[in-house]
Amino acid sequence: MKVVCVGGGPAGLYFSILMKRQDPDHDVTVLERDPAGSTYGWGVTYWGGLLDRLHAHDPASARAVRDASVRWSGGVAHIRGTTTARPGDEGFGIGRHRLLDVLAHRARELGVRLVHSHEVTPAGGPPDADLVVAADGVHSALRSRHADHFGTQIETGRNTYAWLGTTKTFATFTFAFAETPHGWVWCYAYPYGPDGSTCVVECPPEAWRGLGLDRMSDPEGLRLLEGLFAGPLDGHRLIGRPQGEGGARWQSFRTLTNRTWHRDNLVLLGDAAHTTHYSVGAGTTLALEDAMALAGALRTAPSLAAALTRYERERTAALLPLRSAARYSARWYENLPRYARLDPAQMFALLGQRHSPLLPYVPPQLYYRIDRAAHGLEPLRRLKRWLGPRLARTLEASRAR
Repeated sequence: MKVVCVGGGPAGLYFSILMKRQDPDHDVTVLERDPAGSTYGWGVTYWGGLLDRLHAHDPASARAVRDASVRWSGGVAHIRGTTTARPGDEGFGIGRHRLLDVLAHRARELGVRLVHSHEVTPAGGPPDADLVVAADGVHSALRSRHADHFGTQIETGRNTYAWLGTTKTFATFTFAFAETPHGWVWCYAYPYGPDGSTCVVECPPEAWRGLGLDRMSDPEGLRLLEGLFAGPLDGHRLIGRPQGEGGARWQSFRTLTNRTWHRDNLVLLGDAAHTTHYSVGAGTTLALEDAMALAGALRTAPSLAAALTRYERERTAALLPLRSAARYSARWYENLPRYARLDPAQMFALLGQRHSPLLPYVPPQLYYRIDRAAHGLEPLRRLKRWLGPRLARTLEASRAR
């Protein structure tokens, strides 16, 4: 099979690796619009289960990803001068540039052709191949060419955020909340290597405008944020977009969905097919899992059409509970004043429950008491584990209709 992946991010690179692993005779090319060695962002985060799945599909790249990652467990929240720690699952961080290097090296090793500085535009149409994989991100040119067919919908969130880096190496996943005269500003931070961390800053639009972040120069805005989070940053600097890409780019998150994920021999992968709010930390994991599912369907289905249909059905079903979790997570932050009145330890506890579809409809202190009671009673814990995912799938499926 001749395969062309448009987009050299984690999804496209990993899919190319899996196709070559399945059959070295596949002719696989990855087209990337940016020059070799350039990327955006700082680091990405993932959880331990992903490493197990990566190892099952390609042990060599899984080992390389693991060796290039840093790990932590639990989390810390800073609010009103207090620091609250909570235990939790083990997490991992890796620099986006390092992740792409690992995957690109493995792809070349298996015989994949990587072509940089090659942009595919909507006007130009898809490349000539048996299968064309649109892994070119949320602004996918190939998807845009047939937006009506794919049924693309975009829902823009209320809050404003900036994706930043810092020279501070956090020991664990860290949340910090700062109250200002214009509203709350908060950040999520996690390490991705020995020399730095990702720091995502978010606030409602009234705080963004009230603090003047909409009018400040990039250096002025970064210095203001450094002052707000001086304690957690320990005197370290915040850094705007790396490698000369500009400063702090403020934007609102766009949740993207598609009615269908394929058209003839063209199929969507990763952010070209779907996005989930960054507060659940699942974007890279979902992209890699898409690649696993698509490669698996192509290996076992009797035809290309059957494989693409199976892939779409499998991944849309798998995404339902996570879409619900991401939607309620984003809503928790949009309604932050509702929870900021709580004791810091209670607030942090409900931060961990932000994916719950029940939380927005139950008074926060009552929900906290119910949740604490459930932890002490095994039947209630089992009911919660059983009911939560089913309720989330039901609500998300009804919303999709």
